[in-house]
Amino acid sequence: MAAPAPRFSDDQAEAWDRIAETLLGAGIDLAGSRLLPEAKGAPGTLAVVGKAGSGKTLLLAELTRALIEAGVEVVSADYEGRRRKDRRTLAVLAPTNKAASVLRNRGVQATTIHRILYTPVYDPEYERIAEWLTGRGERPQVEGLSEAALDRASAFFEQVKSIPGALAAAGLRGSDFIRGWKRREDPLDIGFVDEASMLDQRQLDDLRQIFSTLILFGDPAQLAPVGQSGEMVFDRLPAPRRLVLHRIHRQERGNPILDLAHALGDPALGFAEFETLVRQTAAADERVRWAERVDAEMMARSPVLVWRNQTRIRLIHAFRAAYGAPPDALLPGEPLICDGIELPLSHRRRRMDLEARGLIKGAQAIYLGPGRKPGFARLHLVGAEDPRLAAASIIKIELPDAEEPFIPSAAQMGAAFLHGAAVTIHKAQGSQWPDVQVFAPDLFVAARTGRMEAGQPLWKRLAYVAITRAEERLHWVVRNRLARPVRPLGTDDLAVAPAPLALTVPDAAEG
Repeated sequence: MAAPAPRFSDDQAEAWDRIAETLLGAGIDLAGSRLLPEAKGAPGTLAVVGKAGSGKTLLLAELTRALIEAGVEVVSADYEGRRRKDRRTLAVLAPTNKAASVLRNRGVQATTIHRILYTPVYDPEYERIAEWLTGRGERPQVEGLSEAALDRASAFFEQVKSIPGALAAAGLRGSDFIRGWKRREDPLDIGFVDEASMLDQRQLDDLRQIFSTLILFGDPAQLAPVGQSGEMVFDRLPAPRRLVLHRIHRQERGNPILDLAHALGDPALGFAEFETLVRQTAAADERVRWAERVDAEMMARSPVLVWRNQTRIRLIHAFRAAYGAPPDALLPGEPLICDGIELPLSHRRRRMDLEARGLIKGAQAIYLGPGRKPGFARLHLVGAEDPRLAAASIIKIELPDAEEPFIPSAAQMGAAFLHGAAVTIHKAQGSQWPDVQVFAPDLFVAARTGRMEAGQPLWKRLAYVAITRAEERLHWVVRNRLARPVRPLGTDDLAVAPAPLALTVPDAAEG
């Protein structure tokens, strides 16, 4: 039985109508669920903005469903196929793997911005399998692959629309069928971008070169990207192109976490009054917890959110000490954050491979152990569709009161990582976790500084972003203490993909 259609609020319905009007100008009739002759010109960029709980994700999901019903093809990041003149395309994007996985968990086929900027180059022999799986070709005969293997690939693709996953189910490795990556050459029609508050102007310009119609979904109360003076890219759009959602849907269902986040909008609310409100809420609802100590076990999978770098480094050091981590090596299960790709411009192909697999700045990973080659590390990439990989890694562990970090894993070049047991609130944007610990002493310091950002006290913007990272429980940590773990660190809790995939080129990662 089909799920009932959602009931839109007035502001959601108005946004739907405005977006439908824009899409009609692009030759897509949502009301009639049909495609029209492709229109000339570029409809341009719109933004749907609203605070947490205002219904942005619901609107994005329903628009995606309606576009699919009208005949628009959702572009997969792992295989696109040959371009057809009659095809209309949609890509749903997020800035990070974790943000994309949040959308996928809600039934929306999403990928990262980096993965849509690059497209894989398939071996022609195996591209015939991809064409068949996507309904564009006949069932192929491929030397070395049995009919049973093709049946496994087909069965996998019926369940999970992933070409690499289907080929892996047939017994192939990524290095067998993906020969490399290239910058996207063919444009796409429609792009939906979630967590658009994280975009900078360069990323927006890149996306505008790909999509004729671009719709941004963002939260104006979050922190703006570094270097943009508190301004977000959708702030620069003309007022008629910003569609504002006001009604707080999840708040109406009695979500105390969102109640606290929206209480920060009161100009008269000070830090002390807010902490009193947190304590009262914690006494009434278990989804908000007043914590006297940081929980070390939770840090292994959900970082403590802090404001200051010095706090971050101290908490990481305390976490490692609590687990008895040696000073010169990582334990399996320690969390990491990708700090970028350290490669010269001449290694563009290698950089594209790493970024295409999800190793982009801010990506979360769990250390599984050393790789087979010196300087390589085996990793579980949190939120990635194919999380297990091995890559050349430069892992840096910062220490309190030390200028230089120690480096337990050091390739000459590759993906750089910092420890991920604690992260700054700014870097946490775009991610959510079931349980989130917010280190309140840091926010108190931010409040004492009196700093403002975009006309609002900085501590309130920090608190809003930190609080809204919590999906189920918010832990408001009020003391600079650490609760020691009761069990050793491990990796048994990490989900394992049905078949290991290595989306690699020979010189970019370990086979």
